[in-house]
Amino acid sequence: MTEQPQTKKVFDSTTFRDKPVSFVRRSGRMTPSQIRAWEESRDDFVLDIKHGPAATSVADGEHGEPVEIFGRDAALVVEIGSGQGHQILHAAEAHPEKNFLAVEVFRAGLARTVLRAKEAGLENLRLAEVNAPELLEKYLPESSVSEIWVFFPDPWKKTRHHKRRLINEDFTRIASRVLAPGGVLRLGTDWEEYAEHMREVLDAAPDFERDFDGDWADRFDGRVLTAFENKGIAKGRAIRDLAYRRK
Repeated sequence: MTEQPQTKKVFDSTTFRDKPVSFVRRSGRMTPSQIRAWEESRDDFVLDIKHGPAATSVADGEHGEPVEIFGRDAALVVEIGSGQGHQILHAAEAHPEKNFLAVEVFRAGLARTVLRAKEAGLENLRLAEVNAPELLEKYLPESSVSEIWVFFPDPWKKTRHHKRRLINEDFTRIASRVLAPGGVLRLGTDWEEYAEHMREVLDAAPDFERDFDGDWADRFDGRVLTAFENKGIAKGRAIRDLAYRRK
């Protein structure tokens, strides 16, 4: 039997960036059905965003209007790091009255999402294969998003890698720009130290206020229980939710 190649890490170039990115790209294997769905249906779901010098950067001057992208005016929910699409697909099916945008740099995950979105006949879902902060800062208009979801981002556990964490002071500035007044930033993690870091950063952000009482928010009832979250629970980790509202 031929040995299957392992998934390889592909580091997104930082040569042309002034900030570290919060991800490591992985070139995962796609099934024939996923390859076919990607080739045949990606234009129906994946936004055509011109890239800058780096593989997942957003070129200067690129911007998109949600009304034009979706063909209607509706509340827009953006999920950062959608993975294989379990959360965003469930939400798009459950709430046809809303628009959903999944942001992911892992192409195999995007292909799986495209395949399932096509099978479900979803018309309120789009995908973006770009660095999420650049999409929020450059591509989407100010105050155009009703909710931003960041569920189980890479905690970058080693201290020397903390600079690569997505949730930082600069991200709160970018998120406040794109969120409409009253819009909500929802966060979830199974890494306690990162949860405390998130809370500290958002508590200090001038444009946000807590949308929960006590130490942690209740579990977001719109979040499906994924295999990833189950793994954290199985390891005895507490799942921490946070929710902050744009003032």
